[in-house]
Amino acid sequence: MSFSELGLTDRLLRAVEAEGYDKPTPVQKKAIPVILSRRDVMAAAETGSGKTAAFSLPLLQNLAEGEQASANRVRALILTPTRELAAQVAAFAARYSQHLSLCSTVVFGGVKINPQMKRLRGGADLLVATPGRLLDLYHQRAIRLSTVETLVLDEADRMLDLGFTDEVTKIISLLPQHRQNLLFSATFSPDIRRLAGALLHNPVQIEVSPRNAAASAVKQSVFEVDKARKAALLSHLIRRGGWEQALVFTLTKRAADRLVRQLEEDGISAISIHGDKSQGARTRALATFRAGDVRILVATDVAARGLDIVQLPYVVNFDLPKVATDYVHRIGRTGRAGLQGEAISLVTADDVKQLAAIETVIQQQITREQEVGFVPRQVVPITQPRAGGPKKPKKPKKPKQFAAEKPGRRNRTGRAAKPSHKRVVNRAPGRGGR
Repeated sequence: MSFSELGLTDRLLRAVEAEGYDKPTPVQKKAIPVILSRRDVMAAAETGSGKTAAFSLPLLQNLAEGEQASANRVRALILTPTRELAAQVAAFAARYSQHLSLCSTVVFGGVKINPQMKRLRGGADLLVATPGRLLDLYHQRAIRLSTVETLVLDEADRMLDLGFTDEVTKIISLLPQHRQNLLFSATFSPDIRRLAGALLHNPVQIEVSPRNAAASAVKQSVFEVDKARKAALLSHLIRRGGWEQALVFTLTKRAADRLVRQLEEDGISAISIHGDKSQGARTRALATFRAGDVRILVATDVAARGLDIVQLPYVVNFDLPKVATDYVHRIGRTGRAGLQGEAISLVTADDVKQLAAIETVIQQQITREQEVGFVPRQVVPITQPRAGGPKKPKKPKKPKQFAAEKPGRRNRTGRAAKPSHKRVVNRAPGRGGR
């Protein structure tokens, strides 16, 4: 199947051809015709599957068929969880709409708000935004949301993970009741399904990959190593393999900056990106890496979702993520758009529990390797994925009530029981009490 068979106009097809795309991905095949018909969509697909084009191409076509936005008003709103993803989605939308008479813009925090307010004065057919900055602009009356025809929640599960539930709920309450809703997520978690139930109207559900599945085009391996030698092993692997570029994940901002210094001492150019960096510094770091001016980009999980780097061959988990499902999103930065990639995790004896959790999430055992000269002194025990996937968290038990606290309690005479005045002694945990 070609893009021309999906119902897209010639002007969009020219833009798609300019991007070098010849065949639509599975999620694009399923989503584009449905969105063109203006139905609600709930879609999940593995990272790197072309979700941005899947919703932006038909969305732009629908917008081109209507009247342009008036002052301070928005016709289509795309919400993203991070600044980097917002900038990326806006860049894709601008390229796809190059032959259309549409106005699109992007707003996010970390930069001055006044230039964004000025850009919105003439209105925007398509606005890409992070939740916090969008609400700031709304409260300053720089934007009106009463004319939004389509709402897109991109990386919706990440939006909830980062604590934007209240902001998203508030934004939804400001939108017109009758609109098209598109929800795109890496997974259909219980929280996402609850959000979809409240947001979507009779949606078409699209799922083109197993839940929490690692990208099939990514070769995964684990290198066992002692904690003190992780940086040295990474430098060795980069030099031995002649890596041109790699994205390396650390658990903390301090660890990211420390690793950059260690790599540079070894003669390997590197730069870091994390939450303590200003938006300008983060943008420059990404631009420098994308241009190939540095070999290694060291990042915390701020870059784990939505970051699109063309032909990125390697992703390294210098530290395993705290949340096992984030492993899938990290390694999904490579092996995109039909290309092969490699994901390497540096694992110590202290990481065994987390490694087992990751293998349980992806339901496969990751290949173990040891590098000559870096064999760990501390044995890294063998792990096995637990059958059936991760255990569901137990629901918290309801606190027990004392008899006198229970409403409506009656004694044998039928009268309301008097509250007990017996002294209650709180015992220390583990110190008696049957």
